[in-house]
Amino acid sequence: MKIAMPKNGELINQHFGKSESFLVVTMEEGKIIDKKEISALKLQHNHGGLSNLLLDEGVSLIITGGIGAGAYNALKENNLEVIRGVNGKIEEVLLAYLKGELEDKNVVCNHNGEHHNH
Repeated sequence: MKIAMPKNGELINQHFGKSESFLVVTMEEGKIIDKKEISALKLQHNHGGLSNLLLDEGVSLIITGGIGAGAYNALKENNLEVIRGVNGKIEEVLLAYLKGELEDKNVVCNHNGEHHNH
């Protein structure tokens, strides 16, 4: 299984569509066996392009902070699982996921830049 997370340094990027890179983590039997960073610099705000980039990497799950409806819908149309509304350091988020502690918080960004946290 492969998981993609938008990066902002060591943190999960809170703006999926503005992410310059994604960390792709490969897991087998509940263990991380590989990590690599992929550039999305040319695909910012290109919802279909971002979705295809992640599909090409074999990703099946995206863990992100805020994500707009266009990007979210593009991912879901490609049968990708999305966990939204996640904050924090990528390493800590991965550990929480491995423990089964992450859940989709249904956070969708609107286009005036406000974020609604539940």
